[in-house]
Amino acid sequence: MAGKSNESRNKGRRLNATNSSGQVTSRESNPVDSSLPLEDKAMDESIDAKSEATNAPLMSSANRSKQAEGDLRLYPVSVKAQSGEKLELQLSPGDSVMDLRQFLLDAPETCFFTCYDLILHTKGGSVHHLEDYNEISEVADITTGGCFLEMVMALYDDRSIRSHVRRARELLSLSSLHASLSTSLALQHETMQQTTTDTGKAEVPELDGLGFMEDITGSLGNLVSSSSKEIKCVESIVFSSFNPPPSYRRLVGDLIYLDVVTLEGHKFCITGTTKMFYVNSSMGDILDPRPAKSSSEVTTLIVLLQKISSKFKKGFHEILDRKASAHPFENVQSPLPANSWLGVYPIPDHKRDAARAEDSMSLSYGSELIGMQRDWNEELQSCREFPHKTLQERILRDRALYKVTCDFVDAAISGAVGVISRCIPPINPTDPDCFHMYVHNNIFFSFAVDADLGQMSKHNASSVKFKFQHDSENTENEQIARMPELSEKTTSNLCPRTGGGCNGTSDGSNPDELHSVGDMASDISAEAQMVDSEQATYASANNDLKGTKAYQEADVPGLYNLAMAIIDYRGHRVVAQSIIPGILQGDKSDSLLYGSVDNGKKICWNETFHSKVLEAAKHLHLKEHMVLDGSGNVVKLAAPVECKGIIGSDDRHYLLDLMRVTPRDANYRGPGSRFCVLRPELVASFCQAGAVERSNSISKTEGEVLEVPDSQCVTSIDAEVNTETVAASSSKIDTVDEEHVKAAQECNSAPPEGCKSCEEILLNPNVFTEFKLAGGQEEITADEASVMKAGKYLVDVVLPKFIQDLCTLEISPMDGQTLTEALHDHGINVRYIGKVADMTRHFPHIWNLCVTEIVVRSAKHILKDFLRESQDHDLGPSISHFFNCFLSNLPSGSANNTEMKTQKKEHPGYQPGGKSKRGQTRWSHGASAKKNHSAYMHVTSEGLWSDIQEFAKVKYQFELPMDARLLATKVSAIRNLCQKVGIAIAARKYDLDTATPFQTSDILNLQPVVKHSVPVCSEARDLVETGKTRLVEGMLNEAYTSFSEAFSVLQQVTGPMHREVANCCRYLAMVLYHAGDMAGAITQQHKELIINERCLGLDHPDTAHSYGNMALFYHGLNQTGLALRHMSRTLLLLSLSCGPDHPDVTSTYINVAMMYQDIGKMNIALRYLQDALKKNERLLGEEHIQTAVCYHALAIAFNCMGAYKLSLQHEKKTYDILVKQLGEEDSRTLDSQNWIKTFKMRDLQVNAQKQKGQAVSAASAQKAIDILKANPDLIQAFQAASGRSGSVGSSSNKSLSAAIIGDTLPRGRGVDERAARAAAEVRKKAAARGLLVRPHGIPVQALPPLTQLLNIINSGVTPGSPTNMQANEPEKEGDGPAANGAENSKENGLVGSQDHAPVGLGTGLGSFDSKKPKLKPKVTD
Repeated sequence: MAGKSNESRNKGRRLNATNSSGQVTSRESNPVDSSLPLEDKAMDESIDAKSEATNAPLMSSANRSKQAEGDLRLYPVSVKAQSGEKLELQLSPGDSVMDLRQFLLDAPETCFFTCYDLILHTKGGSVHHLEDYNEISEVADITTGGCFLEMVMALYDDRSIRSHVRRARELLSLSSLHASLSTSLALQHETMQQTTTDTGKAEVPELDGLGFMEDITGSLGNLVSSSSKEIKCVESIVFSSFNPPPSYRRLVGDLIYLDVVTLEGHKFCITGTTKMFYVNSSMGDILDPRPAKSSSEVTTLIVLLQKISSKFKKGFHEILDRKASAHPFENVQSPLPANSWLGVYPIPDHKRDAARAEDSMSLSYGSELIGMQRDWNEELQSCREFPHKTLQERILRDRALYKVTCDFVDAAISGAVGVISRCIPPINPTDPDCFHMYVHNNIFFSFAVDADLGQMSKHNASSVKFKFQHDSENTENEQIARMPELSEKTTSNLCPRTGGGCNGTSDGSNPDELHSVGDMASDISAEAQMVDSEQATYASANNDLKGTKAYQEADVPGLYNLAMAIIDYRGHRVVAQSIIPGILQGDKSDSLLYGSVDNGKKICWNETFHSKVLEAAKHLHLKEHMVLDGSGNVVKLAAPVECKGIIGSDDRHYLLDLMRVTPRDANYRGPGSRFCVLRPELVASFCQAGAVERSNSISKTEGEVLEVPDSQCVTSIDAEVNTETVAASSSKIDTVDEEHVKAAQECNSAPPEGCKSCEEILLNPNVFTEFKLAGGQEEITADEASVMKAGKYLVDVVLPKFIQDLCTLEISPMDGQTLTEALHDHGINVRYIGKVADMTRHFPHIWNLCVTEIVVRSAKHILKDFLRESQDHDLGPSISHFFNCFLSNLPSGSANNTEMKTQKKEHPGYQPGGKSKRGQTRWSHGASAKKNHSAYMHVTSEGLWSDIQEFAKVKYQFELPMDARLLATKVSAIRNLCQKVGIAIAARKYDLDTATPFQTSDILNLQPVVKHSVPVCSEARDLVETGKTRLVEGMLNEAYTSFSEAFSVLQQVTGPMHREVANCCRYLAMVLYHAGDMAGAITQQHKELIINERCLGLDHPDTAHSYGNMALFYHGLNQTGLALRHMSRTLLLLSLSCGPDHPDVTSTYINVAMMYQDIGKMNIALRYLQDALKKNERLLGEEHIQTAVCYHALAIAFNCMGAYKLSLQHEKKTYDILVKQLGEEDSRTLDSQNWIKTFKMRDLQVNAQKQKGQAVSAASAQKAIDILKANPDLIQAFQAASGRSGSVGSSSNKSLSAAIIGDTLPRGRGVDERAARAAAEVRKKAAARGLLVRPHGIPVQALPPLTQLLNIINSGVTPGSPTNMQANEPEKEGDGPAANGAENSKENGLVGSQDHAPVGLGTGLGSFDSKKPKLKPKVTD
């Protein structure tokens, strides 16, 4: 029972200590904390201020552990293993026996025991047998102490002995060990420190050049590392060909025979019986069941192999040691791992593995080979019926729901692959292929078939449409006639996914269907309507999943939903659902109690069912309303008409077909827009905003009169917002109407009384549909007005607020996935992405991100058509050909391998523009299959991009720019497309400028992409929200307690491998970081990093932020070398997800620069700061807050160098931006003003020292000039600062620049033609030496230390005063700039200096943290 059923879900409870042996004082000059994601950066300023004000130290380690456990106290219990060894476990009375088995499965001493009974001995001497599904508290009280457990060997059966062999194979493999790069970096750093202890300080590495992000394809191989090197223990363990045991041996207990070849070369035949394993005497082809003379009889296979092979014993101990030395989280399997779009390159050799072959040939597709199949529906509904009044009961219920749902999704994926691979037969084989349905492993599978039907040629479209609509009207009778064993409710349950064909819903292709909703039909071509028809079915599946999740979260007692998952694989979309009890047994009773199966002609109603649906409707903001059926009868509903309320044979009430649990989007009411509905987040936000505004209106004086009737609720939503103002200027961040923004901001913090009135704002889900509404005309008009206002609220309030947040970097999506999540979190459908792109043209990074996402999404649908039409042997060639057409201008018939070139060039099924007849599906065989199986060869780049542009115009109402193809050549676009379709390519360097960058051999895998309804833990979510509130308030102790409790709860519910657990670890790391406990912060951050890599992917933006945070924490421990290695990984991941042009990249550059600055490498720091400044000015504008951050960082850097004039110039620019954006009274503006005063004072001090007459020699000045000759970036820095400031120092910098370019220092006159001649000479010499020449003509060289330049920079020379070029040195070395940057930060009065520098802008730019890039919190679907 302990096999793979529980994936270490509670293992982390023993690991949740912070492991911080002491607090490490935080360095005062910390880098910018700009890589902290989500609200972290917004919190930092208030946290720093409030935590310093309260000066409350963080709780001790003991108190932390106590708080982390919350109410769950752990008790020591000893365990006596079958081998006689004893081990200690820390258990809670609430732990289940299955959890206990998982503990034992993870322990090295007991990991190979799988078949045993657990006996609990109490202090009083009583003995209890523990059943698997019991809690320990139900059997005995372990809180009294003196209890111990005994593992007693149980008898094997056919199933358990096979599980035992499978477990033994798993233990002998390291494939389950997923080592994080961060772990490897830390080990390398530790080894390096040990080797350099005697030789001196280790050299701090310099990151790759700044240009590496421009051509990231060469770094793809660095992302994917080969799996852990296997430790070989045995040559092979396979099921013997003697199986199955003969009948006479079965009668004496033989269950299985194994053939084993040891590393010593010996061959053994092992018998597995109900009691033991032993080596039999078989030789050759004849079975001899007698035990061998030297054989031992043992209860486990591992122990037997250790006895017969010494090399096995040694290797097995090495494997256990390897797993024990890894981080505990690296050994835990993720229940829902992320797909990888990159595969190891070079491709590793495929070696023989008999065990793997046996597993693959079983063709079980997720079902159990032996034993009864799982009843998914019964398991799920039974878990929902668990009591959930107390915390422990809710944890147990959530854990059971999570486990069952994850197992269902895993089984659904395997079953869907079998369905699409034609390995599972349909239950209705006489129906057309597109209407086939499947039942496998107690899961029902159906296709979203409109993807084929909707895109047939015009010749076939009308006949198919007629048949399709005819099927919609007569589905029940036809299905019953074809399949007498299926009843009406069979049809209701088993046909929800064939578009409108089976459940009676329409695909929106009927022009009369929406005659009263809009006037868009005349503007849309028939072909566009067919494209919309395809998307309608895909959208209906998505909406059904969202509706199912919404009703699950409402959690109304007595109202049940099915488990559901959507699997996209090889171009097909398959929907998997659990099966309603009795639906397949031919029960003829009238099971439909609520809703309609015939498109509203007959609407059923039941009072008991209606009361439950009505209760759920209150949570979903749906209104109880009246509708008319086909006979004119009035029916009262609180749900969409097409939903179906069915009572199963288990007497449970099930609600199905929840495609429209939210109202239609009033902005999309044309043909094909039937399933364009509002998102649940938008509906909740709209109702909350209306409730807040209503409560505000009620609180006004009695003389004021509301302008809008009560039925309309929202009073400020009608105001128009001029979207042109948002894009009018790139230098100023425009804002939307203050009332709108205020209402939107108050949505998430509405008071309880606001929520109470929010319940009164309800929307009718059946307005703007073909269904007839009953009731008075006034009520119908009010319902329509409310839904229209919700759509107007989306366009006029939510979208502009979202654009404003993008512009201010309150949210900063980095790739298509995070952009989609950000849109959904704000309640915005992805179909509005075209409007978002139009409103963000003045921000290049957002514009590029939106356009790339539109291109990729359009290409995704076309690529799915490719895959759907391709035969099995054409999948790889068709994908590579598509990528080549997508990336380059590939003409027709240009194939990338010899096999393609030999294919026939005439394909009657192909039509111009890359489209082929949809009448021939991939299921067809014979001549028709031969005609179009290689039609992809005739797809051209021009035709593909024409289709992409047309799709973008129809779907997203967006005209792709002429340079859209250039965006597609980015690695980030290929990554995005691969992730959406499930493609894995080789991680090698690609030359994207060639005609065929991809070969067939580069396509390594095609994986299913899954959407599921795995529930989230509301208990932990509430604790996290509480902790975030406490963190903003600076209450670190309380925040730590909340996050620790949330971590503990999630550990019990989901196990460590979950996205929400990673969030808890990140917040715990933040709290410890602000409390000064860097070691504890690193421990928690390391956990988050491992979880993100496993659950989200190696290159997910959250993973990149995790590496950035690790770098900051390591830098806080003065381990800058290790920190920079993590920063290098951060930059690699950022370049893959968003490319080099993104504000998060500039923030990372600033962090890198600050790290180099702290270790005194000012030359490298200035390079990164200058590049960050250029990027921010180009991406955000010269007057953006983030640009001010760069100027301030440069000011601090020049201050560390002693270049106070440049510091003053840059800080003045910072001040000007802050005044314009924030005003003169803002605290950050005042801090900048204080820094200006400080730099002026220091500049005056230096000048005063110079007047004492201590001059710099001419040789030292010439040395500085020679240094600057080789480092033109510094010249640019000086020129940029002087040019922007407009100060008197500009003339000195011009002279300095001229001096550097010329051969000698010009004396007595200004710049002349010698500079140009010298520059040309430098270019010639550099070209002759083969050096890279920059555009301005100066060769690229390494930047040396800059301390020699300081006196020249501060000398204040003028062209007319040659004597001033002789700079003066300060009298005392301690008063001047030091060679070490870290020393300068102390001597020159940085943070915490004796000069009492102003606090705020100097503390790592912490005062700007509220304006740094942030991402919204994401909830796992």
